[in-house]
Amino acid sequence: MKLATAALLGVAVLSSTAMADAKKGQKLYMKKMKAACGFSGAKFAQKHTQDEWEEIHGAGKFKEEAEKICPGLKLDPKYVDDIYDFSYEFASDSGNVPSC
Repeated sequence: MKLATAALLGVAVLSSTAMADAKKGQKLYMKKMKAACGFSGAKFAQKHTQDEWEEIHGAGKFKEEAEKICPGLKLDPKYVDDIYDFSYEFASDSGNVPSC
């Protein structure tokens, strides 16, 4: 029983660290995207609802959508998951407002 509990806890910790992070996405937006976009992260995230962001990301078109919203932006693919989590967390229908 102790072994099963330890294994479950280990899997939970490892899986949560492998996932993207909305806070990290917010920091990345501020550092990598805000100048190119010319507006706050709140305005960027509120361009779509959570369902719309989910559909865009699921279709593999998040990078293209971000670059369409922010002409001139060249979003590095390694940042896509974190920026997506940020956008989803602060989407127009989420009721959340970021501090950027």
